Amino acid sequence: MPRIAAIAAIALAAAMPARGADDGLAQFNVVAIKPTTSSIYIASVTMTMPPFVRHDAVFSSTYSARVFPYFFWSESGRIWIVVPGDKLRRVAQGEPVDFTGRGINEDGDERRIEGSATPTGPSSGKIRVRVHVTKRIFLTFDTTYELQGEAGPHSQANSMTFSTDGARL
Repeated sequence: MPRIAAIAAIALAAAMPARGADDGLAQFNVVAIKPTTSSIYIASVTMTMPPFVRHDAVFSSTYSARVFPYFFWSESGRIWIVVPGDKLRRVAQGEPVDFTGRGINEDGDERRIEGSATPTGPSSGKIRVRVHVTKRIFLTFDTTYELQGEAGPHSQANSMTFSTDGARL
């Protein structure tokens, strides 16, 4: 009898979806941020980011920010934002949501991030991101996003461009 119970338990476990694999949110697993430009008072900033990849409630990527003409202000690092499943379901229903996150540059300086996403269609929308560079200085970027669906087994956050010129100080 214990053998039958063990076989039944294994069969039941195999039939159940893996955690997060079928949470109804697979369309959000990879999100590309479209290129955009803005300018600050004395320079322009170009930021490149590969698509964000979702792991549970955290979307992560890397970034490279190039400041022209002040190249010595340029930086690169890691970035992540937190958007829980209930907020993703609201986006799927066409409702805007707010999010928060963090960035860390290669020198270890942390950047607080906050923003909002507003759907304009089933797989795209507008996004506004505010990056706090210091306690008094923040940059605001307005652009669009596109849902790219499920991440493949070899998906990495390495191939998307997000440019910003004219961020407001």
